[in-house]
Order: sequence, then C-alpha cells, then structure tokens
Amino acid sequence: MSRLIFHIDVNSAYLSWEAAYRLQQGEKLDLRTVPSVVGGAEASRHGIVLTKSIPAKKFGIQTGETLYNARIKCPELVVVPPRYWLYMKSSAAMHEMLLEYTPQIQRFSVDESFLDLSNMEHLYPDYMKLAEKIQERIKKELGFTVNIGISQNKLLAKVASDFTKPDRIHTLFPQEIKEKLWILPVEDLFMVGRATAPKLHNLNINTVGDLANYDLSILKRKFNSQGTLLWNYANGIDNSEVRKSNHIEMKGIGNSTTIAFDVEDSETAHKVLLALCETVGMRLRDSNNCCTVVSVSIRGSDMISYSRQKKLTVPTDSTRKIHEAVCYLFDNVWKGNPIRHLGVHVTDFCGNDFYQTSLLEPFDYEKDRKINKAIDDIRIKFGHNSVIKSCFLHSGLSPMLGGVGEEEYPLMSSIL
Repeated sequence: MSRLIFHIDVNSAYLSWEAAYRLQQGEKLDLRTVPSVVGGAEASRHGIVLTKSIPAKKFGIQTGETLYNARIKCPELVVVPPRYWLYMKSSAAMHEMLLEYTPQIQRFSVDESFLDLSNMEHLYPDYMKLAEKIQERIKKELGFTVNIGISQNKLLAKVASDFTKPDRIHTLFPQEIKEKLWILPVEDLFMVGRATAPKLHNLNINTVGDLANYDLSILKRKFNSQGTLLWNYANGIDNSEVRKSNHIEMKGIGNSTTIAFDVEDSETAHKVLLALCETVGMRLRDSNNCCTVVSVSIRGSDMISYSRQKKLTVPTDSTRKIHEAVCYLFDNVWKGNPIRHLGVHVTDFCGNDFYQTSLLEPFDYEKDRKINKAIDDIRIKFGHNSVIKSCFLHSGLSPMLGGVGEEEYPLMSSIL
C-alpha cells in the first residue's frame, strides 16, 4: 500500500477539552460521563447548545437547540461556558504530538487533522498498531479521546472516522466501500447538505449506494458540476492532497454575541464590538494571516438584521485597526434602533509574514504587533481575563466576547 491517510477527529471536542482541563485542575466530575453541554449563559441570552456529551445525546439533545429546550429534556443537565483560548491550546498540543509521526499534516478544523503517511511502510509497517499508539498517547498525555479513520484518500478516511464513536479506529479502503459506505443514508456523505438531500430523495436516492449507482448523466443535468462531485464521493473517488499547513486553513474568521441587554447608544456598542474584535484579532494572528475585508452585522430588538463591509487599503492583523474599521462601519449603518445582537467578520486573507505600512497614516505597526503578541501569549497561558483594556472596568461587559466568554463579570488581574 503506497498511499495511506489518517483522519483524526476529537470526540466532542469542546466538551472533551473542557472536561480534561477541569480534571487537571483537580475537579472530580468528568463532564463526559454525565449529561452535559457547552453553551452560552441563558441569563445573558446566549442560550444555545454548542456541543454535547454522549449521555446528553441519549436525551435527544441536539447541537444548536436552545438551552431552555435542552433542560426540558434533561432537568439535571450540566451547562458549561465556552473557552476559545482553551480550544486553541488543546488543538495546538495535539498538532505538536502528531508532528512526531509525519510532517505532512493538514489541520482541517480546530479538532480535525489529516495525516499523510504514504510510502512510510519502513517506519510504520503496521498501520493499525500506529493508530492505536497515537490514540493511546493522546488519551494518556492530553486527556481526551479521538476517532481515527484510515484509508487511501482523505474522503474515505474522514467518512471512516465518523463511524461508531467514541475512541474508535475504523478503516474504509476501496474494497470496503460496498459493505461500509453504500449502506449509509445519503445525508451522511460529505458535501450532501440540507439543501441537497431533499433533491436527492426526490430522485429516489436514499443511500450512498443509490447515489453511487445512479445515472451520472442525470446527476449532471440536475446538479451541474456538483453532480459529478457527489457521484465521485459516493464511489470513494478523491484525489486531493494532504496540504501541509501549520495552521488551520480558513476563508474567514468571525464572532458574534447576543447582548444581555438592549444596547441603545454607540459608546456601549463600540465596547461590545471591541470585545468581539479582541477575539477575532487573536484568532487571525494565530492563523498567521492578515485580513483585507472587515464587516459588521447588527440585529435589532425587532429581530431585523443588516450588515456592511469595508475593503481595507492595507491588510492587517491588528485588533486596533480592525476595531477602527468596524466602528466606522457601525456608525454609518446603525439606524438608531435598540440592538440585541452584534457580529464582526474578517475575510480575504493574506500571510502576515510581511506587511505593507501606509505612508499617509501615523501608525506604528511594529510596536502594535509586539503589543498584540505579548497580550496573546499572556492570555493563552493564563486565560483571556488575565489582560483586559481599561474601558471595560465597571462596564458590565466581558472584555472578550463571541465564542470565548466565560464569565460576564470577570476578575481582572491586569489592566491596559
């Protein structure tokens, strides 16, 4: 076997990382053994389930539903807040371990990675023993479990890792497609989403096998180029390479928050946007990228949403510059109505190894970059509340929002 691909997927990633961290801090309860979810604070209108434990799944709790509904299904449900810095730290620790086995790694998402182990039979003659070793090391040294899918291409490896969970190793080689892949519901196939599945059902395509054996010419007429892609995937055909990368490949980074109270003045809105920009900027720098497009989204208490975006003249990864652009957009688009929800999004990335300064703008990029790096390092090591900007003092607002907020009224050990 010349080509060998592993797909490693963390089981209930956010919850597993939170559980492992709490156990390391001396807690006795393992969140993975009880009905539990990672979700926002209901009192602050952040009441959505982000991820759930396997015991919670048995109660019918679904990702994306409200915590109110989840508690109806399971009154004893344990709810913990999300911590972005912990997720990035846990993901990075796993990535560093995987690099010991191959340099050819593609981080598909924060909790998924592809490993290319092709032509390495002399190092790893038994791929199952290798998978077991990696799985056991992650469990023992990092404290969480993973599923590992093994095949000759990325598609089949990813499908295999989605088989029975948690803490399992599965293979899906071409000779196993009929037995393991074709029996699955067509919705389980990669790239078959909510919009595509009903269209396939209308063609009497209900399983992956139905799709694999369907007339390709009809699929092309119905779905254009996507029809060929779906047919190829159903037949296990995928020639994409494992693209070596040290950071997660992203097309955009965004964060949003539902505010605990209706915002009715621009000063408070600017602070909420700053809290969001703090997180977006940190994630942007962690990905080794600069952005060239910034956008802001607003949802009023009347539930009507609107947004605007701006093309930057100079790419940036600076929290300060992103916030300036976001506030400019906000001031020009806000209609003055009470605000319930705000969001910040950055796109159109380029590498941050080199950056171009503007001669027309008196801004010290090098000094700003050093400050951001120092703050990021402190927050990653000691938590996001270890350094905050002074404008958040006595404001009743968290200094970082949107996927990282832990406490609405944090303790502050350092002030900028």
